[in-house]
Amino acid sequence: MLKKAESVLQKYAELSDKLADAGVLADMEQWKKISKEHADLSELAAAAEEYKRVSNEMSDAFEMAEAEEDREMKEMLLEEGYACKERLVPLADNLKILLLPKDKNDERDCILEIRAGVGGEEAALFAGQLLRMYQGFCSKNRLKLEIEDENATELGGIKEVSAHVSGSGAYKLLKYESGVHRVQRVPETETQGRIHTSAVSVAVMPEAEEVDVELNDKDIRIDIYHSGGAGGQNVNKVASAVRLTHLPTGIVVQCQNERSQLQNKALAYQTLRTKLYDYYNSQNRSQYDQNRKNLIGSGDRSERIRTYNFPQSRITDHRIGLSLFSIEAFMLGDIGEMVEALAVADREAQLAVAAQEE
Repeated sequence: MLKKAESVLQKYAELSDKLADAGVLADMEQWKKISKEHADLSELAAAAEEYKRVSNEMSDAFEMAEAEEDREMKEMLLEEGYACKERLVPLADNLKILLLPKDKNDERDCILEIRAGVGGEEAALFAGQLLRMYQGFCSKNRLKLEIEDENATELGGIKEVSAHVSGSGAYKLLKYESGVHRVQRVPETETQGRIHTSAVSVAVMPEAEEVDVELNDKDIRIDIYHSGGAGGQNVNKVASAVRLTHLPTGIVVQCQNERSQLQNKALAYQTLRTKLYDYYNSQNRSQYDQNRKNLIGSGDRSERIRTYNFPQSRITDHRIGLSLFSIEAFMLGDIGEMVEALAVADREAQLAVAAQEE
């Protein structure tokens, strides 16, 4: 661990020297790149510096104790050394976490997709609840959720919806939500009080930047059509909705929730770029299809990452075996405890892999 700490500090010092170089300061693009790398490494460098300092204090105390002839002084030095050794444990744990590879997409905005699966209208109603849950969560975390395309049912449910989520760490906060969400409850339309089980699939994809994906106009078919919805002066009067079809891959996106055709087109292009980023990060179409299946499942009730049991007021995440008993608050967006537990479990899994590789 001390070698890793010294390696980090050496890298940080090299970046500091580069930032002080007049040549780098004159090249704005290079300066921005090095400055960002330097800033990203600052927390890790501070942790490495603290670990190295305490480690050196421990070594010095034990060495001095070994050479000390006075018994009382020897005991004081040994006590100091063991105190440093004890302090190194949490410092080492923190350093190990900071040394884990960072997800390059964590700070990106993301696309959130929700689709009703098995369960008919009850699944659509729950899809609408999940959307409101994420809207509440985003509001609590200063994230902005904008609906791009929505296919609603007559009873107020949602067959499918696509939304853009922006703000600091948007993907980092929502990435563990991908998968099948199962709900168990008595539907309002159920006259005999029987519990029904339905499923809704959720997909969260990091938003692509323009440099990530190059779009060629010849590869894209653009369809303009009248937007549908619950009503309003703009609905079905102005052809403002936009559908984009990427011909080489067959990926289709559409956006109809903005009044302006130009706004819908811009959002649709951004969503298409994100889906292509997801596609091109896979080696081939079959792998892409498998990745999507892993991401959102088939919408079947048996494929679930989380179960919402309303009669028991229980939410269980099956990936980490955590159950919370606060379903009303949870459905209003108070899902931070679950999100943090999933992030901790992910870090622990990465630490276990790193320990095996050492």
